[in-house]
Amino acid sequence: MSGETNLAVLLKNLMPVKKPGEYVFVSVAPSRVTAELMMSALATFKEKEGISLILEVGAAKEFELTYEGTYSCITCEVHSSLDAVGMTAAMTAALTHTHISANVVAGFYHDHIFVPTTKADQAVMVLSSLSLE
Repeated sequence: MSGETNLAVLLKNLMPVKKPGEYVFVSVAPSRVTAELMMSALATFKEKEGISLILEVGAAKEFELTYEGTYSCITCEVHSSLDAVGMTAAMTAALTHTHISANVVAGFYHDHIFVPTTKADQAVMVLSSLSLE
């Protein structure tokens, strides 16, 4: 598997970057899922209660979907391996210490952390500080 597995190297090279935009999490019944809706989703996950989608706020409004809260996406630019151990724990522990909720989504190359929009800049600072430890 490609990507870095050494925790010290991962944290040193974390490079958290806040993506532009605001995102929401929604759950949709499978019968309401269309190709257009799926193409609008940043990420999806099938759960027994429905299809969870991460969408930009505008898309959720366009499809008339209800949501609670808005989130910013922080992408960690380091190319982490899916087999890396401890990176998610280190990031969420640091955010927990500063009372910032974190919803982590792992992609093939990078980890993406969704935090409340109002705390996004603070979260970037917290995550950036991990490279100094």
